[in-house]
Amino acid sequence: MKKLLVLVFLFVQVIFKAGAQNYETDTKAKQEVIKLNFLTGKWKGTGWMMGQDMNKHTFDQTENVQFKLDSTAILVEGKGVSNGKTVQEAMAIITSQNESNQYDFQSFLPSGQKGTFKSELINGAYYWYPTDFIRYIMRVNEKGQWFEIGEINKAGTWYQFFEMTLEKIN
Repeated sequence: MKKLLVLVFLFVQVIFKAGAQNYETDTKAKQEVIKLNFLTGKWKGTGWMMGQDMNKHTFDQTENVQFKLDSTAILVEGKGVSNGKTVQEAMAIITSQNESNQYDFQSFLPSGQKGTFKSELINGAYYWYPTDFIRYIMRVNEKGQWFEIGEINKAGTWYQFFEMTLEKIN
């Protein structure tokens, strides 16, 4: 009986240690994610996107961007409204790949669509690529505004199909 109790005790210890979480922050990931600090805060403004009808359609946009998990991840929540109707709503989580200026951009839509996409920091601007021929570029401009464009590559030339300018509201 004593041997059985010792074995049970050892088994419980192994299981407990295997399941215990490591609460130390990944300092390299934190250093990389903090480089995106310029995006954090609450933002509000306007934008336009080119519709399938090849006309510009305008919208009002809000973005709520905050550090999570001891600044090793960024949560992005965005919502676009036009004529009182939601035309765009998304959530994203940005994490470091632990390579200088390389990130994963995990995107989630209410439709259930989701994906993990390449993203990177280039000369103070954050780029993310939902496909090999589409890119979004975010930066804070000289006026302190979030300025973002979306572009599509057709035959080696980038064409803009999206633009958004937001003011920081906190």
